[in-house]
Amino acid sequence: KEELRELREEPTDPQAQQEIINSIEEVYFSNDSFDIVKYELERLPPVLSLQELEEYRDKLKQQQAAVSKKVADLILEKQPAYVQELERVTSLQTGLQLAAVICTNGRRHLNIAKEGFTQTSLGLLANQRKRQLLIGLLKSLRTIKTLQRTDVRLSEMLEEEDYPGAIQLCLECQKAASTFKHYSCISELNSKLQDTLEQIEEQLDVALSKICKNFDISHYTKVQQAYRLLGKTQTAMDQLHMHFTQAIHNTVFQVVLGYVELCAGNTDTKFQKLQYKDLCTHITSDSYIPCLADLCKALWEVMLSYYRTMQWHENHDQDEAATVSADGSNVIGTEENSFDRSYVKKKLEHGLSRIWQGRDVQLKVKTYLLGTDLSNFKYDDFIFVLDVTSRLMQVGEEFCGSKSEVLQESIRKQSVNYFKTYHRTRLEELRMFLENETWELCPVKSSFSILQLHEFKFMEQSRSPSVSPSKQPASALSTTVTLFEQYCNEGNPFEIQADSKDDETEDVLASNGVWSVSGEK
Repeated sequence: KEELRELREEPTDPQAQQEIINSIEEVYFSNDSFDIVKYELERLPPVLSLQELEEYRDKLKQQQAAVSKKVADLILEKQPAYVQELERVTSLQTGLQLAAVICTNGRRHLNIAKEGFTQTSLGLLANQRKRQLLIGLLKSLRTIKTLQRTDVRLSEMLEEEDYPGAIQLCLECQKAASTFKHYSCISELNSKLQDTLEQIEEQLDVALSKICKNFDISHYTKVQQAYRLLGKTQTAMDQLHMHFTQAIHNTVFQVVLGYVELCAGNTDTKFQKLQYKDLCTHITSDSYIPCLADLCKALWEVMLSYYRTMQWHENHDQDEAATVSADGSNVIGTEENSFDRSYVKKKLEHGLSRIWQGRDVQLKVKTYLLGTDLSNFKYDDFIFVLDVTSRLMQVGEEFCGSKSEVLQESIRKQSVNYFKTYHRTRLEELRMFLENETWELCPVKSSFSILQLHEFKFMEQSRSPSVSPSKQPASALSTTVTLFEQYCNEGNPFEIQADSKDDETEDVLASNGVWSVSGEK
């Protein structure tokens, strides 16, 4: 120990001392569990030399002295900081003791206040708060109970066809359900309401399809209000045009199919699988005219529904525009409604030509007209076919301003074919009469005119002065009533066709075939 003290106290060069520390083996710095004695003893050579051992011992002593001096220097260097930190610890301990005393006193005073006043008052406040929470919970439970019973009311409203009310109720229920979505029972109710809303949309689409054959103002108003609540006004118009197209296809097919099956006289279902074009070829001559009349009646009903649909939108737009001009508060909503009205108007105007000119009315009637050979029809029957077709072309011109070129071409083909056959047959009949019959003057009344004969009545119309439409007074033209205006509420322009046969020809023969009315020979 004295030797180590002497070594530490000796003035040394810091650089030399650092070199001694650096010369210490790394193993001495490994960990605290390192056994130095064992390590040094294991390093002893097999043959010991006293001088070498003393030299190695002196080296180790120098290293130990250098380390001890270094540690002492570091301790002296950190001594002020140590003293300062120790003072802080002492001060902190004193503060903690004071805080403990304050807390003890505070707890004692709180117990006194709790027993004397606070416990009772806070109990009242807690009960009042619990009461308020329970009242809110009861209100929520009543609302949830009402929501759970909504599906019954929705079913009743759908049966009553109150679609706007059903949608309004469903949307309100969805809004209320989103308010109570933190309840687990509401998630199932929310999905149920969404399913109900989809079901309402499906029924709404079915209700929209009924418009195509029998337009009802109140029914269509409800449907449009419902679609407006859903924000699907444009979608409704797209669906409506699809329904009109489908209605035309289904209507003409069912009319023709009914006559084909009636004439076939059996319950064979093979006709239902035929295409419309092939089905038209199975119409017999006897059922051709009644079927044509019913076909035109059915198509008229569809076109009349479309016409009344356009009328409804025109009147509705006028009423809405008047309402907006009176109260223009919601500018954004007004712009959206204006856009929807513009879209609906363009869609309806485009649909006119699409329904008549496209693959619908004209093509269906053309297919029916050309599906049967009319060359063997009676003259009056063929004229009736021409009359019905002419009336249908008049409907088309009033409907969309079309000249019905497709119908004109089809009826021209049938007319050419018919009159070729008719002319050939009548020439042969006339030849037979000329060659085999004797001819005499026909006794007629003195007032007889050729115009009284059935075959020459058309000449009377051609001789009567007629005023062209361009030369008619403007008032006469403006008062012309269209077929759609005439039959808008009741009747059908094709119902009178079956009864519009020419009047019986006036009796022009003289009495007894010899004497005239005045007694002249």
